[in-house]
Amino acid sequence: RSVYDGEEHGRFMEKLEARIRNHDREIEKMCNFHYQGFVDSITELLKVRGEAQKLKNQVTDTNRKLQNEGKELIIAMEELKQCRLQQRNISATVDKLTLCLPVLEMYSKLREQMKSKRHYPALKTLEHLEHTYLPQVSHYRFCKIMVDNIPKLREEIKEVSMSDLKDFLESIRKHSDKIGETAMKQAQQQRNLDNIVSQHPRISGGKKSKKEVCASSDLEVKTTSPMSEQDSGILDVEDEDEDEEVPGAQDLVDFSPVYRCLHIYSVLGARETFENYYRKQRRKQARLVLQPPSNMHETLDGYRKYFNQIVGFFVVEDHILHTTQGLVNRAYIDELWEMALSKTIAALRTHSSYCSDPSLVLDLKNLIVLFADTLQGYGFPVNQLFDMLLEIQDQYSETLLKKWSGVFRNILDSDNYSPIPVTNEEIYKKIVGQFPFQDAELEKQPFPKKFPFSEFVPKVYNQIKEFIYACLKFSEDLHLSSTEVDDMIRKSTNLLLTRTLSNCLQNVIKRKNVGLTELVQIIINTTHLEKSCKFLEEFITNITNVLPETVHTTKLYGTTTFKDARHAAEEEIYTNLNQKIDQFLQLADYDWMAMEPGSKASDYLVDLIGFLRSTFAVFTHLPGDVDVHSTMSGKVAQTACMSACKHLSTSLMQLLLEAEVRQLTLGALQQFNLDVEECERKMQNHPI
Repeated sequence: RSVYDGEEHGRFMEKLEARIRNHDREIEKMCNFHYQGFVDSITELLKVRGEAQKLKNQVTDTNRKLQNEGKELIIAMEELKQCRLQQRNISATVDKLTLCLPVLEMYSKLREQMKSKRHYPALKTLEHLEHTYLPQVSHYRFCKIMVDNIPKLREEIKEVSMSDLKDFLESIRKHSDKIGETAMKQAQQQRNLDNIVSQHPRISGGKKSKKEVCASSDLEVKTTSPMSEQDSGILDVEDEDEDEEVPGAQDLVDFSPVYRCLHIYSVLGARETFENYYRKQRRKQARLVLQPPSNMHETLDGYRKYFNQIVGFFVVEDHILHTTQGLVNRAYIDELWEMALSKTIAALRTHSSYCSDPSLVLDLKNLIVLFADTLQGYGFPVNQLFDMLLEIQDQYSETLLKKWSGVFRNILDSDNYSPIPVTNEEIYKKIVGQFPFQDAELEKQPFPKKFPFSEFVPKVYNQIKEFIYACLKFSEDLHLSSTEVDDMIRKSTNLLLTRTLSNCLQNVIKRKNVGLTELVQIIINTTHLEKSCKFLEEFITNITNVLPETVHTTKLYGTTTFKDARHAAEEEIYTNLNQKIDQFLQLADYDWMAMEPGSKASDYLVDLIGFLRSTFAVFTHLPGDVDVHSTMSGKVAQTACMSACKHLSTSLMQLLLEAEVRQLTLGALQQFNLDVEECERKMQNHPI
């Protein structure tokens, strides 16, 4: 830095070049001193190169001769090497094939079993192959492929067995109505057998109970083991004649797909998955089965098919419960049954409400009883079904009342309301056999003669008995006590009398075109029907075996019904008479300013009195073997006469007191008095 910073740069360069020249002279001196030795070394190296070339030629020649001489030996040695290598390979191959052949045979057997759908044996073969054979040859590539395929094969077996299960579930869903139909036939046969045994106790020793029949059926059912090689769902069964024995419901079903799939999933450690799937699918099927068709109420076959499907479903589930360990349990079955019971009862309540035909309701009741008895035979509680039947009984009574309302209307409309003529003993006994009527004096009279009542009396009486029989039919097989049956019949009969028959009678009485003769005949008819109520009481007592003196026995209200109808007819008679009187009085045309009275009673009054006399004559000519004043018609006639006279007198008084009549002459009063005297004279002379 001092050189560059100062002014001595040129001097420094001169000193440096002088130093370089000194060093060059020293190097040149040293090279001149060693040059001769270097030349000598090069000369020696040239001599060595010649000798080395000679040696190389000798070695090359010797090697060529050795190669030519050892070529055949090398070929022979190579052949020996290849031979020994092949021998060793063959030996190793034989050993390895000895290990591999069983693996291949097992794998071939596995594929054959899967091809023939022997899934459970295939699963056993697969387990044996995996744990026994493959570990011995695990290092081979084809074995690794097999090992990799084992999970796929297991999954394939699961899928195929699950597919079989799905086919089975679909099959039993389609055929559940056939299974249920068979089970209900079996229950019907058992019920018939029980009835025969109860009637003939001595032959009961050789018969099986229902539980025994079910147990033997369970033993004989096709419980194919998991090793079964045949998968099938529902066995085809031809329709049997009624005289032939109906096969057990379980005999129609091959449950081997369920057992096989259950065992397969158990071996694969997926039993819980299988159980959950099975229960889920069966719940779905239960909901489908419990969904009634919209037109189920139209025919009995609709109800029958609905019940058959439900019974078929629970027969299958009951059999699965008793033949598998834990696939379904009692809690699961009870849960399904509770759901089924609630939905079934709701469906029956809805659809039965549409039924207006009592015959269909009665057939439905019998079908429900058979449905309940069938499921009760498999251990399901059915008390709620019988409770619901009591509700349907009320509806049945309503349909009966509607039907009998039409029957009563037809009887009353077609009646001629005249006493029944009898021309011979046969007809007389026939009518007495139809209606409890006894009259010693009428029996003594010669033929032809007449009953006091018209034809609707025995017809109505017999229809009341038919109604009681119809009510009794519904109470059969409901497990009711005699008192409950008696009470049910009496209550329904009371409704028939107090509502249905009473309304029909009231409608007839209130008709516009009904005449006095018809009204009087209705009074006589209701009197005899009222007397027959005690015979209806006896009739009910005989068919129910419950004495009327029992504390809780309901009494019949027939007497009240017929009394009310009779009183209504009487009132209608009085009302009609008063209306006729009013019509005649409207024709009255008094001249209140007349100076002189007429020579006779007013024309309207003469006509009115003639009408009343002819009307009251009807009562005096009523049939009967006793004095008219002691009969009901006589009493009605007296009351009618008194009512008519009272109404007439009141109406005449009103004529005088009308506001329009402002003044009267003596002649007008004398004419009015003449009319009143005519009334007194004519009415006093009438036999009533």
